[in-house]
Amino acid sequence: QVQLVESGGGLVQAGGSLRLSCAASGPSSSGYRMGWFRKAPGKEREFVPAISSLGRSSAYADSVKGRFTISRDNAKNTVYLQMNSLKPEDTAVYYCAAGSGGWSTWLSYDYWGQGTQVTVSS
Repeated sequence: QVQLVESGGGLVQAGGSLRLSCAASGPSSSGYRMGWFRKAPGKEREFVPAISSLGRSSAYADSVKGRFTISRDNAKNTVYLQMNSLKPEDTAVYYCAAGSGGWSTWLSYDYWGQGTQVTVSS
């Protein structure tokens, strides 16, 4: 059983930056593809970025390309999401997920964190 714990959320003004972290624990946690999803009130869960198990490949939603960067440090069992040039529409609860299936479909991920709130004020 893989356990994921997110941190780093908070309140930031538009144009600002935040870095989210996701600490993973459990057997073979570093062997999973890791993704970030977000859920805003009244909206569907949305894929943000994902990164391969070794960190050699990544994929991003069009809405965050050029602004967000996903990375991982397998020695620390931690995945990061650096978010720059934040916009009010980035406001959501951000979830870290681990899986081995598709990149951007939330159903492909087997393990989820509890989420961390990101609020961007205009």
